[in-house]
Amino acid sequence: MANNVSETLIGAVVLAVAAGFLYYATQISGFSTDTNRYSLTASFRSVSGLNVGSDVKLSGVKVGTLTSITLDPVTYQAVTEVSIDNDVKIPDDAEIKVSTDGLLGGAFLEVTAGGSPFMLEPGGEFVYTQGAVSLLNLLLKFGGGNDE
Repeated sequence: MANNVSETLIGAVVLAVAAGFLYYATQISGFSTDTNRYSLTASFRSVSGLNVGSDVKLSGVKVGTLTSITLDPVTYQAVTEVSIDNDVKIPDDAEIKVSTDGLLGGAFLEVTAGGSPFMLEPGGEFVYTQGAVSLLNLLLKFGGGNDE
């Protein structure tokens, strides 16, 4: 009888740990239905290295998550949707760009706040964007000596 009780307790602990991991995964992936956030969009020439769930940072602090990436069939730009914490207000002249954590680090979206007194409304769009810069292309241009 004592063996059945211990097996039941161990099974309950395993299920609780699995539920904790599932909750943690939904929180960091951006797939949770969090109502404490609002959405903004931005269009980029290139979003190389970004994935759904990538961080959105302002002054090095995570303030949101990348929730979707689609291709605009007319302009051929990558249209992204980001989810920003409700307590963070973004000026309407802010810039958003694709950045990396060092040479080999992962990509994230970096927001640089502007000086406008007006804030982006939920569903608004970043006007100033900068896509991913390819380090390989930069090295080829520098090393090749072409003036193109």
